Amino acid sequence: MSERWVPLDLTDCDPSPFAQFATWFDAAREVVREREAITLVTASRDAKPSARMVLLRHVDDATFGWFTNYDSRKGRELAQNPYAALLWYCEPLGRQIRIEGEVAKMSAGDSDRYFASRPRGHQIGAHASAQSATLETRAQLEGRVAELEASFEGREVPRPENWGGYALTPHTFEFWQHREDRLHDRVSYRLVAKEWLLERLAP
Repeated sequence: MSERWVPLDLTDCDPSPFAQFATWFDAAREVVREREAITLVTASRDAKPSARMVLLRHVDDATFGWFTNYDSRKGRELAQNPYAALLWYCEPLGRQIRIEGEVAKMSAGDSDRYFASRPRGHQIGAHASAQSATLETRAQLEGRVAELEASFEGREVPRPENWGGYALTPHTFEFWQHREDRLHDRVSYRLVAKEWLLERLAP
């Protein structure tokens, strides 16, 4: 009986890692409940890492993006050390993608447009939460939400100045395909002189 996972060879991969990402991301549409969920890893100035799940809200042929509070731990770390790693995982297909690169804030216009598309409750929450700050009680947060709901009643909720998008410009990708006996397929893309170099890595 053949193994359930589809082999991955260099010849199977698109020359563009962004196109290859799109192929795998599209394939996950019907098998993963929250396919936009990715792990974001940042590090402080002294190289102490931290990881958390965020939602991938922007993908084009040059960057990957997400939105958050600039004053959160990840925001503070990106201000100190503007590099990050992303990890996307699709268990049903036995696949993961690692992406590393430099991070910069999105434009105010891009952040405004995305914020305007969010549900109103999410917009209020972005104002109410001083993300990553110490919170004494849940009631304290809920009270702040109630105050803001009253304050913004009957009008649009503006984007907080300390909330917006980040875009990661990759210099490295790795596409990992599960195989039997831990003999996984790993294909690396590295940006060398503005060209993507594909290599097979040992599992």
